Parts: sequence; C-alpha cells; structure tokens
Amino acid sequence: MSQFKYVNEINSLFTLEGPLTRGPPLRFQKKGQENFNTSNLNMNNSSKSKSTLNNSTSKTPTKNGGSDVVRFGRKTPSKTPSKGKSKSTTPTPNKGSKTPNGDRFIPSRSATNFDFAHFKLNLNDNEENGAKTLELQKQICDSLNGESISKQRILSYQKKAPSAPEGFVNPMRVIYSQTKTPASVKSNNRYIPQAPDRILDAPDIIDDYYLNLMDWSANNVLAAALGAQVYLWNAGTGNIEQLLELQGNDYICSLAWIQAGDYLAVGTTTGTVELWDCSAFKRLRSMTGHSARVGSLAWNNYVLTSGCRTGQMIHHDVRQREHLLSTISAHSQEICGLKWSPDGKYLASGGNDNVLNIWPSVSGGFHSQNQPLHTLTAHQAAVKALAWCPWQPHVLASGGGTADRHIRFWNCNTGACLNAVDTKSQVCSILWSSHYKELISGHGFANNELIIWKYPGMTKVTELTGHTARVLHLAMSPDGSTVLSAGADETLRLWKCFAVNSVKKKEVQAKSKSSVLKQSIR
Repeated sequence: MSQFKYVNEINSLFTLEGPLTRGPPLRFQKKGQENFNTSNLNMNNSSKSKSTLNNSTSKTPTKNGGSDVVRFGRKTPSKTPSKGKSKSTTPTPNKGSKTPNGDRFIPSRSATNFDFAHFKLNLNDNEENGAKTLELQKQICDSLNGESISKQRILSYQKKAPSAPEGFVNPMRVIYSQTKTPASVKSNNRYIPQAPDRILDAPDIIDDYYLNLMDWSANNVLAAALGAQVYLWNAGTGNIEQLLELQGNDYICSLAWIQAGDYLAVGTTTGTVELWDCSAFKRLRSMTGHSARVGSLAWNNYVLTSGCRTGQMIHHDVRQREHLLSTISAHSQEICGLKWSPDGKYLASGGNDNVLNIWPSVSGGFHSQNQPLHTLTAHQAAVKALAWCPWQPHVLASGGGTADRHIRFWNCNTGACLNAVDTKSQVCSILWSSHYKELISGHGFANNELIIWKYPGMTKVTELTGHTARVLHLAMSPDGSTVLSAGADETLRLWKCFAVNSVKKKEVQAKSKSSVLKQSIR
C-alpha cells in the first residue's frame, strides 16, 4: 500500500486545478482574516463601554438630587440646555420646499403657427410707418389669423408649467418683475429741453411775415437783419460784428448764405441784390433787375435766385459780368418763399397768391426752366414756409398763413399731396432734422410757439414755448443740433432740440467712413 500512497502524493504535487492545501495563505485570505478580527474587537469594546456607562450613571447622582436614572431623548445630547422656552415647530419657508418636477417644456408643433412666428420675428420694431399703413397691417393680420395680433402666440405648449408649492417665495422675483423699456420707446422718448439754451436780443427786427431775415452758414456764422443793418454772430466764438448798414429809409428784406463759403446775398427794398464777402467785410457786387423789394433768396451752386414783390423771379450767375440768366413771371403777387432741393433738380416758390410752384432745373445747368412742372393751389393763404426733405429729395413740406394753417407734403415727381396737417396756427417757417425723422415748425397767431413733429405720422413730439409774439424765422445750425428762432418780440432763442447722443454719433461717423471707402474703390 505504501507504493500507492507515494503515487498519490506525486499526483497531488502536479495537480494545478485543485485548491492549494500547502504553503503560506494567500493575500486576500490574510485581508479577510484581519477584517474579521477587527470587527470582533470593536464589538467587544462597545459592549464594555455600555456596561461601564450603566455602572457610572447608576453611581453618579443628579443635580437636583432626584432620580438616579438619566434619560436621553436623543443619541447625542444637546450642548445648550433648554431654558424653559419651547422652540417653534413652524418650518422655515423654502427650507422644506422642493423644486417642482418637470422643469423642461417642449413646444407642441401642432399648436404652433410657424408662418405667423416667422412674420413676428422678422418684423422691424424701429421701422416708422404712417398711421394708415399700421392700421392696414393690423386689419390684414386680424383677417388672416382670425384674432387680434396681440392675442397671437409664437410658441404654444401642451402642458402648462406646474405651480409652485404653497409658501414658496422666489428670491429673484423682484429682479425679474421689473419691466424693461422697449428700444422703440427709448428712442422716441429722448430728452428735449423745454427752455432755450440761450436768448439774444434782436432790436428793430421787422415784424413782416413775407420777409426772410435770418440764415446760418456752413461755417457756423449766423446772419441777422435788424432794420437797415446786418449783423454776424459767430456761434463758435460768440463774437458779434456789423457787416453793413443801408442809408435812408431802406431796410434789409432777405438774407441767404451760399452753400459752402463766406459769401452772403442781401436783398433790399430798392430791388437790388448785393453780394458780400463776409471774411473780408467787403461788398463784391450789386445786381439789379427787380423793380420792388426782394423778399426771398435761394442759392444753387453759383446761381442765385431772387423773388420780388411783383411776383417776378430772376436767376443770377454771380460769376459773370452779365449776371441775368433768365427772368420769369412766377406769381401774381409777392414771392415770399424760395427753396432749391438738395439735389438741385427742383425749385419751389411760394407766393402771396396762395400758389405753390415746382420748377424743374434745366439740363446741365443750375437754374430753372421758364415753365413750372406743377402748380399747386391747395393752400388757402400765402405760402412762405418751404423745406425739402434731406433723405427724400423729391418730398417737399409747405406751410400756409393764417387763413390756411396747414402743413402739406408733396411728391414733386407726381405732384400729389402726401399728407396735410392742421396746426391751428399760422405757419411761418419749417425745418427738417438731419439726425431724426422729424421736422420743426414756427408759428404765429394764435399760439406763437415751435412744434416738433414726428414724420411721417405727424404726431407732436413736443411744443416749445417762450416767445410772446409770432415766430417769424427759423435757422438750423450746421451740425443739425440747434435751432434758432427769431420772434416779433425782438428776441432770438437757441433751442438744442436735435442733439445727438454719443452712440448714434459713432454710428453716423462709422457710416460716413464706410461711404468714403466705397467711393474710393472702383
């Protein structure tokens, strides 16, 4: 049998699949044994501590000398004992509240009007349309969608958001409940000072509706005719100098600066038109041709157009010795308004015969043809206030006298009246703003005020009061921010009503730089 025992031992040594019965214990077996021993030790220690605690409490008396048993309401006793006041059991708000489930909302495609959503997203809020156009768009949208635009929703959800639990207070409620002002309202509600920036005295200014006695040059010099004298006020330095003074009973009837330069045209009661170099304080020439006072003047490059009391209109070429280019019988009564369009294609003339004429320019020249393109008779009083739109050269604004009191807008390409507004006062002058889509008008009887209008809706932006007599003339500063008003109360008032904010000024400068760059690239 011994040989079998020996063979079995040899076979067990070479067996690999069975468990190892010899040799040192493996690592995981050592680890398990150590953990088992540690747990047994902890259990023994805990049992000993409990027995010790029971023995100590039974031997230690209480402070009050009462029962020897100490009772624990909690596992760990509190450090600060209660002082007889019971703590409030009311839960703290927001402490026990939980965030409502389902905070992700997915819009329902079947309940969403994608066409209307695309229209609303592409709608330009800053686009300024007339009241009639906006009303027409509202009616069309109402008829297409079956309900008002204000009730239409771009996104629609199948389930509403779950309401917050009772007592839940959102700490961000104050921040998000503040209403934000739309950009369109901010742009419309810009600050316009209601008091003039400066008031200048204008003694002996003639109170005559048909004259044009103020003009502001591109070099920031204001020319003012006070009786028989012409004064120059440099708005940059504040210097005031006298340019000329007529002799006898003559007085100045009209003034007009050339578009670029220091040349000033002066119309007198004798029918002559004088040309002055204001930088040298020298009269260059005196041009004749009229038989009555010259109440209106207008420049188009080197051509000066003058209108007189007889209704006659003359074009002067100031470069030539023979200055008369043409003489036209434009009106049956005095011409009190003359304006060339910014592009030099049209000349507007208004007279005391309640007629407004639009004259086309000759091809290749700077004077008008002898026949008017349009003869407009809608005004019921003298037409003195004339102003061309700076961004629409074919649009003309005209104002009527006391019996008319209307501001009318004309399309000079077609001769159609675009709009008419009753101002309730005599319209003496009109100016367009170059920074805003607005215009300002000066009025006489009965309100003697200035009104700023929003174009094209012609809603009142503000009314500027202060003159005690009718506002006869208006002039715009070269930067387009300040308006000068001359009243029959012998005062000149400067209003900073079209000041541009710094953000918009930077945008304008950026646009001007890009336009120059585009012009240089061919």
